[in-house]
Amino acid sequence: MQALIAAALDAMSDALIVTDDRGRVVVWNRATEELTGYRRAESLGKPLPEGLVRRAHPSSESADAGAADGGQGHFYTGVVRLTGQEAEMLQMEAGEQGHSVRAELHHAQGHAVSVMIRQSVLRDELGGRMGMCMSFYPAEDFDCLPHGESGDGKRLSRVQEEMQEWLEESFRAAQTTEIPFGVLWLMVDQGEALRRTHGRDACEEMMQAVERTLNHGMRPSEMVGRWGESEFLVISHERNVELLMEHGQRLAGEARTAEFRWWGDRIGLTVSVGVTQWRPGCTLTELLKQAQNAMRASVFAGGNQVSRAHTDSVVIAQK
Repeated sequence: MQALIAAALDAMSDALIVTDDRGRVVVWNRATEELTGYRRAESLGKPLPEGLVRRAHPSSESADAGAADGGQGHFYTGVVRLTGQEAEMLQMEAGEQGHSVRAELHHAQGHAVSVMIRQSVLRDELGGRMGMCMSFYPAEDFDCLPHGESGDGKRLSRVQEEMQEWLEESFRAAQTTEIPFGVLWLMVDQGEALRRTHGRDACEEMMQAVERTLNHGMRPSEMVGRWGESEFLVISHERNVELLMEHGQRLAGEARTAEFRWWGDRIGLTVSVGVTQWRPGCTLTELLKQAQNAMRASVFAGGNQVSRAHTDSVVIAQK
Protein backbone atom coordinates (compact mmCIF):
# COMPACT_ATOMS: atom_id res chain seq x y z
CA MET A 1 0.00 0.00 0.00
CA GLN A 2 2.82 2.44 0.83
CA ALA A 3 4.47 1.71 -2.52
CA LEU A 4 1.16 2.33 -4.30
CA ILE A 5 0.66 5.67 -2.55
CA ALA A 6 4.24 6.72 -3.31
CA ALA A 7 3.78 5.84 -6.98
CA ALA A 8 0.52 7.82 -7.13
CA LEU A 9 2.20 10.90 -5.60
CA ASP A 10 5.08 10.66 -8.07
CA ALA A 11 2.62 10.40 -10.96
CA MET A 12 1.12 13.81 -10.07
CA SER A 13 2.03 16.69 -12.37
CA ASP A 14 1.71 19.18 -9.48
CA ALA A 15 4.48 19.44 -6.92
CA LEU A 16 3.36 18.35 -3.44
CA ILE A 17 4.97 18.92 -0.04
CA VAL A 18 3.46 17.69 3.23
CA THR A 19 4.95 18.57 6.62
CA ASP A 20 4.06 17.26 10.07
CA ASP A 21 3.09 19.33 13.11
CA ARG A 22 6.76 20.12 13.76
CA GLY A 23 7.35 21.39 10.23
CA ARG A 24 9.34 18.34 9.11
CA VAL A 25 8.86 17.12 5.54
CA VAL A 26 7.02 13.79 5.23
CA VAL A 27 6.04 13.96 1.52
CA TRP A 28 8.25 15.32 -1.28
CA ASN A 29 7.10 13.99 -4.64
CA ARG A 30 9.01 13.76 -7.91
CA ALA A 31 7.47 16.95 -9.35
CA THR A 32 8.76 18.83 -6.29
CA GLU A 33 12.26 17.50 -6.96
CA GLU A 34 12.12 18.71 -10.56
CA LEU A 35 10.70 22.13 -9.70
CA THR A 36 12.88 22.97 -6.68
CA GLY A 37 16.11 21.12 -7.47
CA TYR A 38 16.12 19.61 -3.95
CA ARG A 39 16.22 15.80 -3.88
CA ARG A 40 13.73 13.81 -1.83
CA ALA A 41 16.44 11.93 0.08
CA GLU A 42 17.96 15.17 1.37
CA SER A 43 14.57 16.75 2.24
CA LEU A 44 12.55 14.07 4.08
CA GLY A 45 12.54 14.41 7.85
CA LYS A 46 13.88 17.97 7.75
CA PRO A 47 12.28 21.47 7.79
CA LEU A 48 11.71 23.15 4.44
CA PRO A 49 14.93 24.58 2.97
CA GLU A 50 15.63 28.06 4.29
CA GLY A 51 14.06 30.74 2.07
CA LEU A 52 12.46 28.20 -0.27
CA VAL A 53 9.48 30.45 -1.02
CA ARG A 54 9.16 34.18 -1.54
CA ARG A 55 5.63 35.40 -1.03
CA ALA A 56 3.80 38.72 -1.38
CA HIS A 57 4.84 41.59 0.85
CA PRO A 58 3.72 45.08 -0.23
CA SER A 59 6.57 47.46 -0.92
CA SER A 60 6.33 50.83 0.79
CA GLU A 61 4.81 52.46 -2.30
CA SER A 62 2.23 49.73 -2.93
CA ALA A 63 1.41 49.47 0.77
CA ASP A 64 0.51 53.17 0.85
CA ALA A 65 -1.63 52.77 -2.25
CA GLY A 66 -3.28 49.66 -0.83
CA ALA A 67 -4.14 51.42 2.41
CA ALA A 68 -5.90 54.11 0.43
CA ASP A 69 -8.31 51.77 -1.34
CA GLY A 70 -8.26 48.59 0.73
CA GLY A 71 -6.15 46.65 -1.76
CA GLN A 72 -3.04 44.57 -1.22
CA GLY A 73 0.32 44.81 -2.93
CA HIS A 74 1.59 42.11 -5.25
CA PHE A 75 5.33 42.67 -4.97
CA TYR A 76 7.39 39.69 -3.77
CA THR A 77 10.10 41.28 -1.64
CA GLY A 78 10.21 39.21 1.56
CA VAL A 79 11.84 35.77 1.93
CA VAL A 80 10.12 33.44 4.41
CA ARG A 81 10.05 29.78 5.34
CA LEU A 82 6.54 28.46 4.87
CA THR A 83 6.25 26.53 8.12
CA GLY A 84 3.98 26.89 11.11
CA GLN A 85 2.17 30.20 11.44
CA GLU A 86 3.63 31.65 8.23
CA ALA A 87 2.00 28.87 6.24
CA GLU A 88 -1.36 29.50 7.88
CA MET A 89 -1.00 33.19 7.04
CA LEU A 90 -0.48 32.32 3.37
CA GLN A 91 -3.55 30.10 3.49
CA MET A 92 -5.56 33.02 4.90
CA GLU A 93 -4.33 35.18 1.99
CA ALA A 94 -5.61 32.50 -0.37
CA GLY A 95 -9.07 32.70 1.16
CA GLU A 96 -11.51 30.18 2.59
CA GLN A 97 -11.93 28.47 -0.78
CA GLY A 98 -8.22 27.63 -0.96
CA HIS A 99 -7.55 29.99 -3.87
CA SER A 100 -4.01 29.72 -5.21
CA VAL A 101 -1.65 32.65 -4.73
CA ARG A 102 1.36 33.60 -6.82
CA ALA A 103 4.82 33.34 -5.28
CA GLU A 104 8.45 32.58 -6.12
CA LEU A 105 10.46 29.46 -5.39
CA HIS A 106 14.16 29.76 -4.67
CA HIS A 107 15.67 26.90 -6.70
CA ALA A 108 18.54 24.86 -5.24
CA GLN A 109 20.78 26.26 -8.00
CA GLY A 110 19.97 29.83 -6.99
CA HIS A 111 17.50 31.05 -9.61
CA ALA A 112 13.85 32.03 -8.98
CA VAL A 113 10.87 30.09 -10.32
CA SER A 114 7.44 31.78 -10.51
CA VAL A 115 4.75 29.45 -9.17
CA MET A 116 1.13 29.28 -8.07
CA ILE A 117 0.78 27.86 -4.53
CA ARG A 118 -2.20 26.43 -2.66
CA GLN A 119 -1.84 25.92 1.12
CA SER A 120 -3.93 23.68 3.39
CA VAL A 121 -3.61 23.18 7.13
CA LEU A 122 -4.12 19.49 7.97
CA ARG A 123 -6.20 18.83 11.10
CA ASP A 124 -7.39 15.75 12.97
CA GLU A 125 -11.01 14.92 13.85
CA LEU A 126 -10.88 17.18 16.90
CA GLY A 127 -9.48 20.13 14.97
CA GLY A 128 -5.94 19.75 16.18
CA ARG A 129 -3.20 20.67 13.79
CA MET A 130 -1.47 17.65 12.22
CA GLY A 131 0.64 19.37 9.62
CA MET A 132 0.63 21.34 6.38
CA CYS A 133 0.08 20.49 2.72
CA MET A 134 1.41 22.71 -0.06
CA SER A 135 0.79 22.03 -3.76
CA PHE A 136 2.26 24.22 -6.47
CA TYR A 137 3.06 24.42 -10.17
CA PRO A 138 4.89 26.81 -12.51
CA ALA A 139 3.02 30.02 -13.23
CA GLU A 140 2.34 31.24 -16.73
CA ASP A 141 4.32 34.28 -17.87
CA PHE A 142 1.59 36.93 -17.65
CA ASP A 143 3.70 39.61 -19.31
CA CYS A 144 2.45 38.41 -22.70
CA LEU A 145 -1.26 38.31 -21.81
CA PRO A 146 -3.37 40.89 -23.62
CA HIS A 147 -4.87 43.52 -21.31
CA GLY A 148 -7.23 46.40 -21.69
CA GLU A 149 -6.04 49.97 -21.41
CA SER A 150 -5.30 50.65 -17.73
CA GLY A 151 -3.86 54.17 -17.72
CA ASP A 152 -1.76 54.86 -14.64
CA GLY A 153 -4.21 53.61 -12.00
CA LYS A 154 -2.38 51.56 -9.36
CA ARG A 155 -5.65 50.12 -8.04
CA LEU A 156 -6.61 48.85 -11.49
CA SER A 157 -3.20 47.23 -11.91
CA ARG A 158 -3.67 45.33 -8.65
CA VAL A 159 -7.15 44.16 -9.67
CA GLN A 160 -5.72 42.94 -12.98
CA GLU A 161 -3.07 40.94 -11.12
CA GLU A 162 -5.77 39.28 -9.01
CA MET A 163 -7.68 38.39 -12.17
CA GLN A 164 -4.48 36.97 -13.66
CA GLU A 165 -4.14 34.63 -10.69
CA TRP A 166 -7.72 33.41 -11.16
CA LEU A 167 -7.14 33.00 -14.91
CA GLU A 168 -4.02 30.94 -14.26
CA GLU A 169 -5.81 28.71 -11.77
CA SER A 170 -8.86 28.20 -14.03
CA PHE A 171 -6.64 27.48 -17.02
CA ARG A 172 -4.68 24.93 -15.04
CA ALA A 173 -7.89 23.26 -13.85
CA ALA A 174 -9.17 23.03 -17.43
CA GLN A 175 -5.93 21.34 -18.49
CA THR A 176 -5.84 18.78 -15.69
CA THR A 177 -9.56 18.14 -15.04
CA GLU A 178 -12.84 18.17 -16.95
CA ILE A 179 -13.90 21.57 -15.57
CA PRO A 180 -15.01 23.79 -18.51
CA PHE A 181 -13.27 27.14 -18.87
CA GLY A 182 -14.54 30.11 -20.85
CA VAL A 183 -13.79 33.82 -20.94
CA LEU A 184 -16.04 36.78 -21.70
CA TRP A 185 -14.30 40.08 -22.50
CA LEU A 186 -16.65 43.05 -21.98
CA MET A 187 -16.12 46.62 -23.16
CA VAL A 188 -18.46 49.35 -21.87
CA ASP A 189 -19.37 51.17 -25.09
CA GLN A 190 -19.75 54.58 -23.43
CA GLY A 191 -16.45 54.39 -21.51
CA GLU A 192 -14.11 56.27 -23.83
CA ALA A 193 -16.63 59.00 -24.67
CA LEU A 194 -17.57 59.54 -21.02
CA ARG A 195 -13.91 59.75 -20.01
CA ARG A 196 -13.33 62.34 -22.73
CA THR A 197 -16.39 64.50 -21.94
CA HIS A 198 -16.81 64.05 -18.17
CA GLY A 199 -13.37 63.00 -16.96
CA ARG A 200 -11.77 59.95 -15.39
CA ASP A 201 -13.76 60.13 -12.13
CA ALA A 202 -17.06 59.90 -13.99
CA CYS A 203 -15.78 56.92 -15.96
CA GLU A 204 -14.68 55.18 -12.76
CA GLU A 205 -18.08 55.72 -11.14
CA MET A 206 -19.72 54.30 -14.26
CA MET A 207 -17.51 51.20 -14.21
CA GLN A 208 -18.32 50.56 -10.56
CA ALA A 209 -22.03 50.80 -11.35
CA VAL A 210 -21.66 48.31 -14.21
CA GLU A 211 -19.62 45.92 -12.05
CA ARG A 212 -22.26 45.94 -9.31
CA THR A 213 -24.92 45.14 -11.90
CA LEU A 214 -22.86 42.39 -13.55
CA ASN A 215 -22.30 40.72 -10.19
CA HIS A 216 -26.04 40.11 -9.95
CA GLY A 217 -25.84 37.95 -13.08
CA MET A 218 -22.82 35.88 -12.01
CA ARG A 219 -22.93 32.17 -11.27
CA PRO A 220 -21.54 31.21 -7.81
CA SER A 221 -18.41 29.71 -9.40
CA GLU A 222 -17.75 32.65 -11.72
CA MET A 223 -15.61 35.72 -11.25
CA VAL A 224 -15.79 39.17 -12.81
CA GLY A 225 -13.05 41.77 -12.56
CA ARG A 226 -11.67 44.87 -14.23
CA TRP A 227 -9.36 44.28 -17.15
CA GLY A 228 -8.99 47.87 -18.32
CA GLU A 229 -10.33 51.36 -17.78
CA SER A 230 -13.51 50.45 -19.69
CA GLU A 231 -13.22 46.66 -19.77
CA PHE A 232 -14.07 43.59 -17.70
CA LEU A 233 -13.21 39.91 -17.84
CA VAL A 234 -15.61 37.20 -16.74
CA ILE A 235 -14.24 33.72 -15.98
CA SER A 236 -17.02 31.22 -16.60
CA HIS A 237 -17.51 27.45 -16.43
CA GLU A 238 -20.41 26.97 -18.83
CA ARG A 239 -20.35 23.51 -20.43
CA ASN A 240 -20.04 24.69 -24.04
CA VAL A 241 -19.70 27.80 -26.16
CA GLU A 242 -23.42 27.91 -26.98
CA LEU A 243 -24.29 28.23 -23.29
CA LEU A 244 -21.47 30.73 -22.93
CA MET A 245 -23.02 32.83 -25.70
CA GLU A 246 -26.39 32.77 -23.94
CA HIS A 247 -24.70 33.83 -20.73
CA GLY A 248 -22.95 36.68 -22.55
CA GLN A 249 -26.28 37.88 -23.90
CA ARG A 250 -27.80 37.79 -20.41
CA LEU A 251 -24.90 39.82 -19.02
CA ALA A 252 -25.25 42.34 -21.83
CA GLY A 253 -28.91 42.67 -20.86
CA GLU A 254 -27.94 43.12 -17.21
CA ALA A 255 -25.49 45.88 -18.14
CA ARG A 256 -28.24 47.85 -19.87
CA THR A 257 -30.11 48.01 -16.56
CA ALA A 258 -27.17 49.61 -14.73
CA GLU A 259 -28.32 52.82 -13.06
CA PHE A 260 -25.76 55.58 -13.63
CA ARG A 261 -26.20 59.32 -13.20
CA TRP A 262 -23.59 62.04 -13.29
CA TRP A 263 -24.54 65.51 -12.10
CA GLY A 264 -28.19 64.68 -12.63
CA ASP A 265 -27.76 63.29 -16.15
CA ARG A 266 -28.84 59.68 -16.58
CA ILE A 267 -26.46 57.95 -18.99
CA GLY A 268 -27.57 54.78 -20.75
CA LEU A 269 -25.03 51.96 -20.75
CA THR A 270 -24.36 49.08 -23.12
CA VAL A 271 -21.52 46.58 -23.49
CA SER A 272 -19.75 44.87 -26.37
CA VAL A 273 -18.91 41.28 -25.50
CA GLY A 274 -16.41 38.77 -26.86
CA VAL A 275 -16.92 35.10 -25.93
CA THR A 276 -14.49 32.21 -26.21
CA GLN A 277 -14.26 28.67 -24.79
CA TRP A 278 -10.98 26.90 -24.03
CA ARG A 279 -10.06 23.88 -26.13
CA PRO A 280 -7.13 21.50 -25.57
CA GLY A 281 -3.95 22.79 -27.16
CA CYS A 282 -4.91 26.47 -26.80
CA THR A 283 -2.64 28.58 -24.60
CA LEU A 284 -3.99 31.14 -22.16
CA THR A 285 -2.54 33.97 -24.25
CA GLU A 286 -4.25 32.65 -27.39
CA LEU A 287 -7.53 32.28 -25.51
CA LEU A 288 -7.49 35.89 -24.33
CA LYS A 289 -6.55 37.15 -27.79
CA GLN A 290 -9.56 35.29 -29.20
CA ALA A 291 -11.85 36.91 -26.62
CA GLN A 292 -10.34 40.34 -27.27
CA ASN A 293 -10.73 40.01 -31.04
CA ALA A 294 -14.33 38.90 -30.62
CA MET A 295 -15.01 41.90 -28.35
CA ARG A 296 -13.48 44.22 -30.95
CA ALA A 297 -15.70 42.66 -33.60
CA SER A 298 -18.71 43.56 -31.44
CA VAL A 299 -17.43 47.14 -31.14
CA PHE A 300 -16.84 47.35 -34.90
CA ALA A 301 -20.39 46.14 -35.52
CA GLY A 302 -21.75 49.10 -33.59
CA GLY A 303 -21.58 47.99 -29.98
CA ASN A 304 -24.22 46.43 -27.74
CA GLN A 305 -23.53 43.03 -29.31
CA VAL A 306 -22.06 39.64 -28.40
CA SER A 307 -19.49 37.94 -30.64
CA ARG A 308 -18.28 34.37 -30.54
CA ALA A 309 -14.62 33.64 -31.16
CA HIS A 310 -13.24 30.78 -33.20
CA THR A 311 -9.67 29.96 -34.06
CA ASP A 312 -10.22 31.08 -37.66
CA SER A 313 -13.22 33.40 -37.58
CA VAL A 314 -15.58 35.52 -35.50
CA VAL A 315 -19.38 35.19 -35.66
CA ILE A 316 -21.55 38.13 -34.61
CA ALA A 317 -24.70 37.57 -32.56
CA GLN A 318 -27.00 40.55 -33.00
CA LYS A 319 -28.49 42.04 -29.82
